[in-house]
Parts: sequence; C-alpha cells; structure tokens
Amino acid sequence: MIQFWEKRLQTGIVTEHKEYDERMKALRRELKDAVKKKFAGSLAIRMVDSGSCNACEAECNALSNPYYDLERLGIAFVASPRHADVMLLSGVLTFNMLPHVLDAYAQIPAPKWVITLGDCPVMQAPFEKGFAIEGPAGEHLPIAHHIPGCPPSPDAIIEGLLTFLGKI
Repeated sequence: MIQFWEKRLQTGIVTEHKEYDERMKALRRELKDAVKKKFAGSLAIRMVDSGSCNACEAECNALSNPYYDLERLGIAFVASPRHADVMLLSGVLTFNMLPHVLDAYAQIPAPKWVITLGDCPVMQAPFEKGFAIEGPAGEHLPIAHHIPGCPPSPDAIIEGLLTFLGKI
C-alpha cells in the first residue's frame, strides 16, 4: 500500500491535459470575439432533431456543462425557432419530420442559417434514401455549414461554429 501512495505522489495529477486546455481557451476566446462581432454578443441556436440516435444531442448538452459553458461565450440554445438565429440540424431527415423541420426553418427570422451536425443529415453511410428517409438535408434546406463526425465531440462543435462564424 505504501508503494501505491509513493507512486501516486510522484506521478501527480494525470487527468489534466494542459495542451488541450490551452487549445480550448484559445478557441473559446476566438468564439466569444466572433459572436460579439457578428451577432452583437448573442447567438441563439435552435437545435432540431430530425430523426437521430441522440448522440449529437448528448454532445450538444455537454456544451452547457461548466467546462465548455457556451452561455458564457454568448451562445444560447433556445426553445423557439422564433428566437433563433441559426438552426442546428441533426439526424437523418425522415419523412415524418420533414414538414416540422421546414416549419421550424420558416419560423426563424431572417437572416437565418442552417448548420448540419453529424454524418446523418448529409446521408453518409449506412443510410440510403428510401420510403422513410427524405435526406440529405441539402435537398430541402440551404445548408450554410456542416460539422462532421458521428457524433462530433464538443470541441469539434465549437470549432465548427467558429468556422461558420468566419464564413458569414
């Protein structure tokens, strides 16, 4: 037991990742500056799930935890499309969800953008167009940016939002 504690004291904390933390600090600073410049400090995102496994939603939920804390950077997920600037679309665009997605898009005030999240909306494998799948989303909505991954990690989502803000 003494050997364990000696090794533990010599090793120190191994759960921290200094390079990653520094990279995230830089990303957060860039994102906050871009939101302040392009959206007067407040970007509202309406997340729409059009038929997913909820993995992308779980990663987006992680963006609200104290480590990532998008609210502090001026980005908020809103419940109503009428309060949103951007639609964040995840999941395969299904036959049953297509009218609801189009309705949510119509309710977002102009100027409005659509960002697809994950591999599903762009119909990457294993999905094929069929009787229940209306995708890819680009056939029905003007896609401004795509964040790839299955699911994309929270830092990939932050980088994707930063890239999107750089495009507009």
